[in-house]
Amino acid sequence: MNLDRRALLSGAAALGAAPLVAQAKGRAPNPAFPQGFLWGAATAAHQVEGNNVNADIWLMENVTPTTFTEKSGDAANSFLLWETDLDLVKSLGLNTYRFSLEWARIEPEPGQFSIAMLDHYKAIIDGCHARGIHPFVTFNHFTTPRWFAGRGGWHNPEAPALFARYCDRAARHLASGIGHATTLNEPNLAGLLGELLPGDLLATDKAMQEACARAMNVDRFSAGSALYVADPATFRAHQIEGHKQGRAAIKAVRGDLPVGVSLAMMDDQAVGKASLRDAMRERYYGEWLRAARDDDFVGVQNYERKVWNDKGALPAPADARRNTMGAEVWPGSLAGAVRHAHAVTGRPVIVTEHGVGSEDDTIRAWLIPNALRDLKLAMDDGVPVHGYVHWSLVDNYEWVFGYRIRFGLCELDRQTFKRTPKPSAAVLKRIAQANAL
Repeated sequence: MNLDRRALLSGAAALGAAPLVAQAKGRAPNPAFPQGFLWGAATAAHQVEGNNVNADIWLMENVTPTTFTEKSGDAANSFLLWETDLDLVKSLGLNTYRFSLEWARIEPEPGQFSIAMLDHYKAIIDGCHARGIHPFVTFNHFTTPRWFAGRGGWHNPEAPALFARYCDRAARHLASGIGHATTLNEPNLAGLLGELLPGDLLATDKAMQEACARAMNVDRFSAGSALYVADPATFRAHQIEGHKQGRAAIKAVRGDLPVGVSLAMMDDQAVGKASLRDAMRERYYGEWLRAARDDDFVGVQNYERKVWNDKGALPAPADARRNTMGAEVWPGSLAGAVRHAHAVTGRPVIVTEHGVGSEDDTIRAWLIPNALRDLKLAMDDGVPVHGYVHWSLVDNYEWVFGYRIRFGLCELDRQTFKRTPKPSAAVLKRIAQANAL
């Protein structure tokens, strides 16, 4: 069995007696969202572009042993079909598209920057503007260049400066057209995934990275996103410093560009005396939420809740709706995570990911309006939320799971690459076009 971050967070929520915390009931929100609210869908380069051969994860997919059940291959062929994706965003009534730059394409060798690849992403940004779509750009969504991983990745003391150099070069080519930017995607779980996983998974991931090191003939291969991290404290410290230097590099090019970081957050809830909730919040998000206090906004990516007593996490109710991995799908989790992120950072929040991995689209169609209802209640209480970006635009490559876990608003035919909107897409479209529940 293989796990990715979203599935890990989902599975963790299913551990342990029925939660005693209920979704908000009774109070109705003001249905209208603020003027200019961002309604979007998201993708990530490696998950949709295809044939990202210079990335660390491409190598990990192709060594033995590997934790990946499938190879990414052509993915959704979005490197060629990006205009199709933008037309799709527009057709769904959304005004925002969150996508990522692929560092491994832009800087395939150290210090060697590809003008052609920078122009490719500039064309996507320009294509957004031509369609009235707000370009929300992630500078690094998990994958790093193979050479970066072969230098020890984020363990390398030079890593923050190397990332900042890339951010500077990309920003000088692209920042004038970007609407919002994030430096890193979900860096807060680096080095923490292993404690939530069975030992064999962690061991296999370690063996996979060692196989990559042998393939590259280097002492250490450390991927940008991995289950096994040799020195978590150093890895995370360098990522935080990389975020700060990367943000500074982007802002130096264009000071008025809003820059933040996207964090993976459960809705952690406390039951009983001496609940572990606060300790777990500190462990999983504390240092990154504090780092985000200097950002223009904080991105929240939420899929599940986790209910803590004094011994650990409690299980989902027996009658809960469940995703493909068997974890509870609970609409109130988004608002809970957003409230906590704002309370700690004091910054405006943008929901940069939210959704459900399920072949049953009726769950997605049910989740969207119910989650947005509770999110709007939080906004009515004064939490400044500036946008909602759904994960994902299209069923895509879900890392170690391959193509089995489906998060898309649109179905993907992997032979023809045709995208077909699901009924849930119409649910989000109705809300986005009305800018109201």
